[in-house]
Formats: sequence, C-alpha cells, structure tokens
Amino acid sequence: MATRSKVIPIQAAADFDQEQVLYEVRKKIYPRAVSGWFAKWRWALVFLTQLVFYVSPWLSWNGRQAVLFDLAARKFYIFGIVFWPQDFIYLTILLMISAYSLFLFTTVAGRLWCGYACPQTVYTEIFLWVERVVEGDRVAQMRLDKAGLSPRKVALKSAKHAIWIAISLWTGFTFVGYFTPIGDLGREVFSWTLGPWEAFWLFFYGLATYGNAGWMREQVCKYMCPYARFQGVMFDRDTLVVAYDEERGEPRGARSKKTNPQLAGLGDCVDCEICVQVCPTGIDIRQGQQYECIGCTACIDGCNQVMDKMGYAPGLIRYASLNGVSQHLGWREMIRRVFRPRVLIYTAVLWAIIIAASISLYLRVPVKVDVIRDRNALSREVADGLIENVYRLQIMNTQERPRKLVITASGIDDLKVGGVTLPIEIGATSTQMFTVNLRAPAEKVQKGSNRIVFHIVPLDAAGGADDFSLHEKSIFFKR
Repeated sequence: MATRSKVIPIQAAADFDQEQVLYEVRKKIYPRAVSGWFAKWRWALVFLTQLVFYVSPWLSWNGRQAVLFDLAARKFYIFGIVFWPQDFIYLTILLMISAYSLFLFTTVAGRLWCGYACPQTVYTEIFLWVERVVEGDRVAQMRLDKAGLSPRKVALKSAKHAIWIAISLWTGFTFVGYFTPIGDLGREVFSWTLGPWEAFWLFFYGLATYGNAGWMREQVCKYMCPYARFQGVMFDRDTLVVAYDEERGEPRGARSKKTNPQLAGLGDCVDCEICVQVCPTGIDIRQGQQYECIGCTACIDGCNQVMDKMGYAPGLIRYASLNGVSQHLGWREMIRRVFRPRVLIYTAVLWAIIIAASISLYLRVPVKVDVIRDRNALSREVADGLIENVYRLQIMNTQERPRKLVITASGIDDLKVGGVTLPIEIGATSTQMFTVNLRAPAEKVQKGSNRIVFHIVPLDAAGGADDFSLHEKSIFFKR
C-alpha cells in the first residue's frame, strides 16, 4: 500500500520556520566581576541580610530561641513578643507595611529591592562569587565550558557544585530552624531522626536555592518573578533609575585614549560592552529602560571604570531620572522632584501604619479572656435563697511569666464570685480554663436574662500595658 506524503504549502513552511525562531534556546550568561561604590553597597547588603538570616535562629531570649515560629504550639516568638493566632491582625499590618514600603522605594529609586536585598539577587551574588573563586574570571569560565571533558574540568565543576550544595543545604537547614528549634533540629539531623516535614522543607528549600541561584539565575527575574512585570506602573519620569545618557554617549565607537571624541564625531561611549558583560541578566542598558533590568547598578560601576581609564567624566550610565537626563537637571533638582504628591502620600500612609502598629503593640493587653456559659445548668437555686449561674472562663496569658489575676463581677447587687480560689494563677504563655460560679440573692435578680460584667485585673502589674483591666459582658439567668 502506497504512503501519501503530506504537502506543506511554501507560505505555511515559511511561517513555521519563522515561528521556530520565537523559541530561543537560553544562552548562559557569564557576568564579569566589577568593583566600585555601588558594588560595595551591594555586598554590604549581602553580608547584612545573610548575617540576620543565619544568626537569628541561634540567638536566645528568656531561655528559648529568640525568633521561633512554633506552628505546632501556635505560638510565634520574636524576641520579647509572643504572637498567637488571635494576633493575625499584626501579620496583616506587616504585609501592608511591606507593600507600601515596596511602592514607596520603587517610586523613588526604582528596583532597590531587586538590586540589593532580594534573596534571588543575594544568593546569585554568592554563587557567582564561588564560581569565580573556583573556576576563575569570566574568560576562564567560558574557556572551561568550551573545553572538552578532562580531569581538571571534572574536579573544578565538582568542587563548585559541592560548595553550592553545601550552601543550599545550610540555607534549608536555617530556614527550617525558624519553625523547629534549631538546636533540636541539629541533633535530629546528626542522629538521622529528622521528621518527614522537616526533611521535606530542608531539602525543598535547599533545592530551590541551588536551582534558582546556581542554574536558573536571570531566568527567575525575567520570567518567573511577577514584580518584574508590574514594576513599570510604579515608575514615572521622575523616578531615579539606572539610565544611559544617550545624548552624551552617542554616536558610540571604539577609539584610542588619545583620540579627541569631539573632533572624531563620537560620543563618550567607547562601545566596549563592559555594561553588558557585568549585567547579571545580560541586557544592554544603552537600549533604554527594560523590564529585565533589576537595578543592580553593576553597569554604573563598570562604565565609570572605563570612563576613568579614558579620562572622561563619570556618569555616562548613572542613577538619574529620565527627566533629569533629558532636561540636564542637576542632582539637587532631581531630588526635589522626587518629593512629588504620590511619594508624599505613600510616605504619610506608611508612617501612619507604622505608628499605629507600634502604639497597638505597646498597649496590647497581655491577657485575653473568653466567657462561656455552662449550657447544662442555666440557673439553679442553692442554700440561703441564692441563685447560681456557672461559667467557664478561658484565660490566655501571652506573656512569658505567670500572672495572678482577681475576678469580680457587677450588674446585680451583692453578686459574688465563687468556685475558684482567688487570686487565680495562670502559667506563662499558656491557656487555662476556670469554672466560676456567680451567686446573687433571689430577690435582687429579675426573671429572665440579666446583664452582668466580669472584671479581671492583675495583682502583679508592673505599669504600662502590664497594668490592665479587662471587662467581659455576659448574662445572668433566673428561671
């Protein structure tokens, strides 16, 4: 049986070939090492963020881990403050502060978060540094990758990946140490008794660090991070960004150091492509603003080094607003334009939230009370002509010291509290249930529901928010 071949029209074949070009195979980027003022700031942020991340779980406070999010016990310790699930509002406030901070800093100076403090940027910097130490500079790395398989290549690649894996696993271990006491976690790791959830998150976070910082790198910023997509709506022409001065730099062209660029009809850009070689995402800043630019300022340091060698003024690529570059504005005038209405609104809202949250934390009552009526015995008559109602008081002590509390009640004349020995004592960071009886003379209680109020005050107050008075409403019932 003859096979019929499928005929593809010439135009369709051309369209098919054209479509294939859209799917470009990723080319590895070899960022060149750079030094300068901005590079020092970037590395300072790397050290600061990692110092906080790796050291915080090992700090102690009141005999326990200073920063611990104990999900099993539903307690979240941050130094001297203990948060409970009922304090979820503070998480909401933290997210609001983070969001407004992101809006404010991005509107003022572009992608400061991406360029200096984002974990993807920080760990990529660390992994690139390891790569340079093991394999050499940019040129050496390119030669090594093009070379055939050899014992030297295997040894260098193995050493690099071993260091990357060690950093990644330690990062995963530290991350899990924020949720499981890190001392206990370490003993479990060395005794091979690690629980399934701890093991999963340790290796998952370690694998994510290894994959993102070691392999994917700029792909995370360009294709996976949503912030790269919506940052443009926060920019305007007065936002300070990494900008290329096209008027000064063009027309670009190579020349010797002795060449007078004005006589040669050239701009200050010598077309050395150092700005491209140092860029971790591999873009050319001379093509204008691009969403792939993370604002790391490596191109500024690289270009300034070339300008210094050529004897030209620095700042061909610099932090400036687009209006500042096009209108030849000075630094002071650009800074004055930074304080525009949108920035002032963001600043005012941000400080209002921070101040309100700080006051709320300072005045937060350390004891919480829930009053629950005993449904099995709504009301009963006892000796001496008294009416008794039974209540259960669930008391939560959020502080890390025991508290002594006195309970009284009002709303009915001669209302007495019984069933417990006063003052009651509740342990540190604990929740306890107390059964309380309220008794009142029958002639002073109206039939049906009578509104009453429980009053809880401390005997051991130390002043400030520690000296509180809680008032919980309830019902006293008479048949």
